[in-house]
Parts: sequence; C-alpha cells; structure tokens
Amino acid sequence: MARVALDRVRKVYRNGFEAVKPASFEIADGEFLVLVGPSGCGKSTLLRMVAGLEDITEGSLSINGREVNGVDPAERDIAMVFQNYALYPHMTVRRNIAYGLKNRGMAKDRIAAKVQEAARMLNLTEHLDRKPSQLSGGQRQRVAMGRAIVRDPALFLFDEPLSNLDAKLRNQMRIEVKALQRRLGVTSIYVTHDQVEAMTMADRIIVLNAGRIEQIGTPSEIYHSPASVFVASFMGAPPMNLMRGAIETGAVRLSDGTALMQAPAGRGGAVTLGIRPEDVHVGEGPADFDVALVEELGAHRLLHGEVAGQPFTAHVLKDSPLGPGRHRIGLPAGALSLFDPDTGVRL
Repeated sequence: MARVALDRVRKVYRNGFEAVKPASFEIADGEFLVLVGPSGCGKSTLLRMVAGLEDITEGSLSINGREVNGVDPAERDIAMVFQNYALYPHMTVRRNIAYGLKNRGMAKDRIAAKVQEAARMLNLTEHLDRKPSQLSGGQRQRVAMGRAIVRDPALFLFDEPLSNLDAKLRNQMRIEVKALQRRLGVTSIYVTHDQVEAMTMADRIIVLNAGRIEQIGTPSEIYHSPASVFVASFMGAPPMNLMRGAIETGAVRLSDGTALMQAPAGRGGAVTLGIRPEDVHVGEGPADFDVALVEELGAHRLLHGEVAGQPFTAHVLKDSPLGPGRHRIGLPAGALSLFDPDTGVRL
C-alpha cells in the first residue's frame, strides 16, 4: 500500500499550455481518491504524472516518502486500469491476467494460484479459457482489473475505466470496483468526468477545473458546502440552484427583494445564492415559485420553473400533489450557500 504526496506539481507543455496548475495534496494509505471534472480539466494529465507517463514540469511527487519524479513507471509499484481495457485479443483471459507476471519471471505455479484467486474475486473463473471477443464489456473490464490485481501493487490508478459501458452495467461495476478496493485495501486514484461516480465511490474527491483544484473534500463536504459556483453547478444531479441576489438592509434577498435570511456580518452588495433542490420547502415560505414543468422520476418528482425570474428546480416526493402553477416556497437559511458573484468563491 502507499502514501502519495504532491507538492506544487505542475504540467506545462512545449507550446506553453498549462495543463495542470500547481497542485498540492496528499493521499492516505488505503484511501480511494477520485479526480473529477469536465473534459480538458487536467485530471488524466495529473493521473499520468503520478504513473510516470507524463513528465512533471515543476514540483515534487513522492510515494511512501520517496520522490519519484524521475523514476521509471515500471519501478513505481503501480498498476493502471484504462478506459479501453488494453487486452490482447489473441490471448485467453487466463493468459491476459498472467501476462505481466510471466514477463517478470514468476514461477508457473505461483502465477496459476494468483490468476485463480483474481478470477475468483472477479467472477471470471468460468471464463478463464475464453478470449476477449467472447466476453461482455463488463467482463473485459474485470479482466483488465484482474491483470492489475495479480501484481499486488502499492497503488491502483484508474483512468475512466467504466466510461465505455452502458448505464446499467456502469452502475453495477462501480459498486464492484469500490467493494474490491475496500477488500484489497490498496491506495487508489480514480479519474472520471461522471460526478455520480465520484460521489458514490470516493473517500475524498478533488474537483478540477481548467487545470486548477477547485475543492478537495469528502463527498458530503463537496455536495453540501461547495467551495465555488463551479463546484456547486458541476456536482449534483440536478445541480444546485444558483440565483442573483443581494445583501442589503440587514438581510440576504432575492433579486425581487424577498428577504431570506439575516445578512452575514460585514457583508453587503451583490451575491450569488445557492440551494440544492431537495432542500427547498415547497408549499410554504416567502418566495413565489412559478412551476412550468413536472418531471416524473418514479420515487420522486422534480418541479422546474422560475423564482424571481430565474430558473429554479425543486425536489418533491412522488405523492406530492403540486403541479404547474404558482406556489410558495421557503429557502432555509441553513441550506443556503452564498458566493461572491465576481470570483465565484464561497463566502
């Protein structure tokens, strides 16, 4: 297992593009850390620097207290699982899983034992003599994971491993990946653009935006106390409601003047208000909610419309009688997030 530390690690390409701005954080032994953000935010580049597949422009990367900036990937005691499986099509599952161990010169009986154990953990025992073309997408991804497991690495690196799977299988596989990581106790870094994957799998999340770390925290911290407007809008499905408002005459107000809560000490002027759809009290409160559309989702319903002339979504239970039209809503002070409208940073 491994402890990983990054100290102002930065990546700049020859054309001057800064893919990763100075990043500093630590990953605890046995932790499952997820890097999440939109395409081009630098998450895969950061992962590849940890793997040794990208050179580090500036800063220091250490694994178990040893700086590895110039260390070859093969000597970092890592195993990587990719999006495209990277299986040898002419080899059986058994040979694919064993390939790396065979290249290392491990004894045949030990290889056989490790392959059998990995196959048992991944429900691949009956598929060991099949070739990748005879497997489903989920089974192929299990083979790729099995090849990583048998190496007994100190660190697992996952680069969007589930993005090629359909939605149902992706849900199943993320449960399996997390359960497997807990059982093995191996420190893991997982890259995804899917915020649901990040929320359901991570011990901690790092949200990246344009090469910069926006926030580091547990899924609960990221969701309930977003550090910026970007995090608030990126994490959550549906995302946090964000509205223009102001702090004036001792109160936080919507743009139509409706008072929501007492103003924070020493604050004034324009503000961006945020609240999660499930935290809205529909049916009573000081604000008007003009509902235009009801989205039926089985266990619950989403009401879409406007508050103070701005887009707004509220979450209600499936048996709620509320439908299109004007309703009163409350926005509890304890659930409100306030952001600086110029910088986007949480106040």
